Amino acid sequence: MLVLLKQDVKGSGKAGDIVKVSDGYARNMLLPKGLAVEATEGNIRAAEKLKERQAQKAAEDKEAALALAESLKEKELTIKAKAGDGGRLFGAITSKDIADAATEQLGIELDKKKIELDAPIKVLGTYTTILKLYQEVKGELKVNVVSEE
Repeated sequence: MLVLLKQDVKGSGKAGDIVKVSDGYARNMLLPKGLAVEATEGNIRAAEKLKERQAQKAAEDKEAALALAESLKEKELTIKAKAGDGGRLFGAITSKDIADAATEQLGIELDKKKIELDAPIKVLGTYTTILKLYQEVKGELKVNVVSEE
């Protein structure tokens, strides 16, 4: 029986795929649980339209991420932190601190999980952080850590 998967099914395929499965598996497992529908012409056309919309949205999201990456190249964040002798910080600057500063200073919401830091920043100075904005789209943001006086 040919079915159109509505969700990813381990061992069968991904959402939107048309797969051939045994009649019993389709009737007893996939159809009752809402994981698939019978592959009729109407269902196939609807799935193709959905895939087109998803591809269009993905392209728009990627364009927005590229524009954001381009605009962030010129920006710089300044984070004030308490420091001791030699410029060593009392504590560290983490990706959460950078995300909060970006929201406060630039008005840009960044997810802390998308900020790549090799290690927390523990010394005063200027650092370049890598931002994962979208699949295959990375941006850079300069972070200037200064002493709080």
